[in-house]
Amino acid sequence: MRVADAYRSGKPAFSFEFFPPKTPEAVARLRETVTELRALGPSFVSVTYGAGGSTRELTIELVTEIKHELGVEAMAHLTCVGHDASEIATILDRLRDAGIENVLALRGDPPRGQTEFHQPKGGFGHGSELAAFVRSGWDFCVGGACYPEGHVESADREQDVRFAVAKQEAGSEFLISQLLFEPGVFFEFVRKARLAGVRIPIVPGIMPVTNVAQIERFTKLCGATIPAALRARLADAGEDDAAVVAVGIEWATEQSLALLRGGAPGIHFYTLNKSHSTMFVFERLKAAAPDLVSR
Repeated sequence: MRVADAYRSGKPAFSFEFFPPKTPEAVARLRETVTELRALGPSFVSVTYGAGGSTRELTIELVTEIKHELGVEAMAHLTCVGHDASEIATILDRLRDAGIENVLALRGDPPRGQTEFHQPKGGFGHGSELAAFVRSGWDFCVGGACYPEGHVESADREQDVRFAVAKQEAGSEFLISQLLFEPGVFFEFVRKARLAGVRIPIVPGIMPVTNVAQIERFTKLCGATIPAALRARLADAGEDDAAVVAVGIEWATEQSLALLRGGAPGIHFYTLNKSHSTMFVFERLKAAAPDLVSR
């Protein structure tokens, strides 16, 4: 199934994102997580790609296993980092031969220990360039990323809108947003993108908070903002880990309902390879808005 078709179905599409684990034990736990979340009937799941291609082999193995052995549509992330065009072509050939139909084309973050992205010799410098390359020789459904609060390297938010336009022009069929915590931020970006000519689906990315220090680190890295109201709830939870998780579930549920009722074509959940919070959010969404979440 091509992911773009899920966003054209007339019903919200729900998807889950995973990252390749680093140990055999973590791989086994991820299989359990995917199996648990499969029961929710996601439209697809995606598997990220380590900096500098550090998880290339495992990404390919996981999307192949998820699709063919677990029976869930899978999308492989692919980045520009550390690869020239010929290496990327080899990866795309392998994904095609494995029956994978969907690719998320990203510029990617600098490798660990580096602060700046450097375009590989013979490679690409932007996600739009990678998307155009994929579309030039392969029949993948290609998606891209967008940044409602601005990419950390962007000069201003208008630049992020222009990049969204460029990704559409390069052949991207949908855009998934960086994690965010305020529906208004998402809808304002969508409004500007539509005015600029972006017509492809724009999907919000949601991460239920499970650990305060962790979400502080993530948001500093990606440029997302933790709203004052969410900070206050987390402060009230204090050092109680279960209370923090409960706040994260509650906020993500409220946020997702507002996004869906406002017309978002779906929700992309950043799961951190865990099923608990995402399952609770999904069940609450189903109870609150069965017309939007019926699978």
